[in-house]
Amino acid sequence: MQTSLLSSITILLNKWGFASGIELNESVKGNPIVISTWDAGLDANKAAWKVLNGGGRALDAVEEGVKVTEASRSCCVGLNANPDRDGFVTLDASIMDESFNCGSVAFLERIKHPISVARRVMEKTPHVMLVGSGAQQFAMAEGFQLEEQKLSPDAQEAYDKWLKKSEYKPVINIENQKGHGPFAPTQFENGEWNHDTIGMVAMDANGNLSGSCTTSGMAFKMRGRVGDSPIIGSGLFVDNEVGACTATGQGEDVIRISGSHTVVELMRQGLSPEQACKKAIERIVRIKKEKAKEIQVAFIALNKKGEVGAYAIQKGFSYAIRNKSNEKLIPGKSWFVS
Repeated sequence: MQTSLLSSITILLNKWGFASGIELNESVKGNPIVISTWDAGLDANKAAWKVLNGGGRALDAVEEGVKVTEASRSCCVGLNANPDRDGFVTLDASIMDESFNCGSVAFLERIKHPISVARRVMEKTPHVMLVGSGAQQFAMAEGFQLEEQKLSPDAQEAYDKWLKKSEYKPVINIENQKGHGPFAPTQFENGEWNHDTIGMVAMDANGNLSGSCTTSGMAFKMRGRVGDSPIIGSGLFVDNEVGACTATGQGEDVIRISGSHTVVELMRQGLSPEQACKKAIERIVRIKKEKAKEIQVAFIALNKKGEVGAYAIQKGFSYAIRNKSNEKLIPGKSWFVS
């Protein structure tokens, strides 16, 4: 009777997708893949591919990949990026592996690679998220170097220009007693969206998924603002039985729908990665109504079959893909096309 009962439970677990040894589609085995947001993803994918092509774990790949972007001169990622409105660069990052292990940091200052600190949080603490001075203290205890508190030349120029136009006085920081503004712009003067992330998801040769997300946050944000990027389920989510997703764009609106988790759950229901991303974008558009025309959000997703997809609110979003046969930047489809 006990043997019969155990057999029945095993059958049900396999049916529901909870068994640990789920058979992988033969076409996926030995065919790793990585995708990441924006054109910066091309260089990030190169570093990730070195890990994947050598038979390494997806987890190692997504860490090494986005570290390239963190170390580059970028408006939106790493210590060289644009600051908050008080002139300080604060960083957020998250990482998640194939076993639901996850770690993140938020409001972290003067640490070059927040994604690696997030991984240490995952692997060396009982917690998921550390923030602010506590995250910095932990990073230093783990041997991370405290970098100079100084803006890059590009960031300083952009910040000085923003200060003049916004007439903001961060030293006084009392807003002339007229409220809490000015707030971060949704778009820069050149028309580019004030996006704030590189997100990456990957599948290794063993068919295991992992993801990462790292950002300096929205340029000229309020001091202490944290978006979706370090929040597991919003900026990043991985379910090794179904797929993985990461988000970019206006984090507040990704948080409203737990965006990346939503996309993964839609894939669980049978939707393709592109269809799932589109459904999540539609949900944000319904919530924001006319204001949806003023923001950008995009999702990229990878399912267990090795299929990829993406969708954005506004045109102009792109994502990078790398596997054995492709290395290219793909224009993402969008809700608004004009």
